[in-house]
Amino acid sequence: MAGLSEQEIQDLRQRTLDARSLSYSPYSNFKVGSVLYTSDKQYIAGANIENASYGACICAEQTAIVKAVTTGHKHFTAIGVASSSGQLTPPCGICRQVIREFAPQIQIYMFTEGTEYVVEPLTAMLPRSFGPEDLLDTAPN
Repeated sequence: MAGLSEQEIQDLRQRTLDARSLSYSPYSNFKVGSVLYTSDKQYIAGANIENASYGACICAEQTAIVKAVTTGHKHFTAIGVASSSGQLTPPCGICRQVIREFAPQIQIYMFTEGTEYVVEPLTAMLPRSFGPEDLLDTAPN
């Protein structure tokens, strides 16, 4: 998969950092923004949404994917992630699995406030992953 151009990376970076402002995180105050870049060059933002019942929280990456899929997008080139921690923040394990459902070859861009970023393929973060193709032979006869 070809990488993003420098301009696309900078656009993704700024939109990802901006997406943190959409966070509803009154309990942890750990704001996370995520932006999917679709194969048709659309940007879809998500943010973490907390809940007093902690198990009902949803991560920024999952929010972006749910928004994308429910608006007809299922092909993604890259996803950006940025948190309010000032550190490079990778997707959690559940997010990695959700991302993998739709984009097993996606590039994950992790941004900080500064110019620092790291890009890593999902395949490095979730090796030997389980996906839809693993269920093909399990349908009842």
